[in-house]
Amino acid sequence: MYLAHFGLRELPFSLTPDTSFFFACTNYQEGLNTLLVAARTGEGFIKIVGEVGNGKTLLCRKFIATLNSDRETTTAIGTQDGGVSGRHAAKFITAYIPNPYLEPRSLLLALAEEFRIEVDNSFDQHQLLKELTRTLLNFARDGKRVLVCLDEAQAMPLESLEMLRLLTNLETEKRKLMQVVLFGQPELDERLKQNSVRQLRQRISFQYELQGLHRDEMDRYLRHRLAVAGFKGETLFGPRAVNLLHRVTRGTPRLANIVAHKALLLSYAEGRQQVQARHVRKAAADTPEAYKDWMVWVWSGAAAVAVSALVALGMWLK
Repeated sequence: MYLAHFGLRELPFSLTPDTSFFFACTNYQEGLNTLLVAARTGEGFIKIVGEVGNGKTLLCRKFIATLNSDRETTTAIGTQDGGVSGRHAAKFITAYIPNPYLEPRSLLLALAEEFRIEVDNSFDQHQLLKELTRTLLNFARDGKRVLVCLDEAQAMPLESLEMLRLLTNLETEKRKLMQVVLFGQPELDERLKQNSVRQLRQRISFQYELQGLHRDEMDRYLRHRLAVAGFKGETLFGPRAVNLLHRVTRGTPRLANIVAHKALLLSYAEGRQQVQARHVRKAAADTPEAYKDWMVWVWSGAAAVAVSALVALGMWLK
């Protein structure tokens, strides 16, 4: 692999949502700030929507990590690795459910597992709700806030969404016993338009749409990931390579990672120390989703040139 060749200690463009690679561009920082403000106000539902590959899972994990790293919110139960850290009482107890394609009873079982509630598999839905309610009340009595993050929420059955709403009905005189953050693709908005979940829709107090990287952010994004991976120089991507990379990926971080990784491989194979535009072009051609977008751009550009030529020809003939 190219690590030693470029002086890297790890792969800079891995698809694993590693929070150490989180890039705080304007869009992502705004999304994170929205989540942190919403969490600390104690409202019921929060919604983050973004296209495929725009970094929703990474933002979710960064959000949980930020809550848990705060000195006032040291201990976290039910994080994605199931671990418990710190010695002090937590202000937030977080649960992360990566695949919410669960019918209501299975969702309740998943929440019970995240909150370390000992339940019998024979428990029916009513018994599970009773145990969860008791646990949430105990958390509130201890001054702890409960926050549940559901990734890929567009896949959640409507009946399970309604179950979540019922759980968020539980509250003290001051605040809700449980907050829910829905991370999903744009299809989530379509599901929430259903009449059967209109009550939930009205309870979404904060929302944010996660966009891709802007053109002026792509170069900083690449430099950031390379630096985190151990690169000591300025950058491995020339200006034309950066321009083309943004063009073929339309700023989608996941596609940018895939194409950048392949471009580094091509540069390494030639023994070069910097990625050129032709490396990005070849890498994009080997990446169907990026190639499709690139061809749309190429043909739109060709069409614009053709129209301009016809207009010029018409004026000349006059």
